Amino acid sequence: MKGKTVVITGATSGIGQIAAEQLARMGARIIMVARDVSRANRTLGQLGLIAPGINHRVYIGDLSLISETKRIAAEIAAHEQSIDVLINNAGAMFSAREVTQDGIERTFATNHLSYFVLTLGLVNVLNTAPPARIVNTASAAHKGVSVDFDDLQCARRYKALQAYGKSKLCNILFTRELARRLKDRGIVANCLHPGFVATRFGDQSGGVLSLAVRVAKLFAISPHRGAQTIVYLASDPQAAQFTGDYFYKMRPTAPSRAAQDDASAALLWSRSIELSDGTSG
Repeated sequence: MKGKTVVITGATSGIGQIAAEQLARMGARIIMVARDVSRANRTLGQLGLIAPGINHRVYIGDLSLISETKRIAAEIAAHEQSIDVLINNAGAMFSAREVTQDGIERTFATNHLSYFVLTLGLVNVLNTAPPARIVNTASAAHKGVSVDFDDLQCARRYKALQAYGKSKLCNILFTRELARRLKDRGIVANCLHPGFVATRFGDQSGGVLSLAVRVAKLFAISPHRGAQTIVYLASDPQAAQFTGDYFYKMRPTAPSRAAQDDASAALLWSRSIELSDGTSG
């Protein structure tokens, strides 16, 4: 990874922070996208200690907002001549349905649309020689749910775990369609299930859900183990042989049947274009 530039979201805690630190140790220059200034500065300082003399950077913004995500993508694209790896890792879960300033349900906005908008905003500065890699953090929570395109944002019925699972299903469908569209450019795109990891995730969900998540974390794996597949997909030469795949424990594995539906992947892409352009639907 020496001399390579890695853009990563959700890198101020948990598996994202561990992945950023490990890639920095391997020689990568890290560009973080974060919402919390103090946590971002702490992580930036840690990266400076791990890999001194490298100009790591941070961009601050709220990835649940389309305008903010577009602004960040434009700023990175204007500053960077080329990007070698893009890791979409930021995610959240909310106990009650919330709507952003854009009128988008917050789980869907944070966990799917931010991946979509940031990726499309950076795609023209992704390296093609050697081919860049896009890594999307999905989850096994996608199993047992489906995408209802007539109620994409859970307006009729909202359950936190289902909304989260649907957003993770969207991550896999997006990865499949992205890989198909970028295949001729040689850019690879893969996604992963990190495992159930003991991180800050879910602590701010609110209500009984936060308590349930904290109890469940007593049986979770460490962030270091959870970050392994992210680092593998971002750096290992063997991982570049795959595109459009879903990984768990550094191995490609089959996601749910719903996650393998290419028609749904194409439809999600078109609906995401409409929503990110400000068109309701």
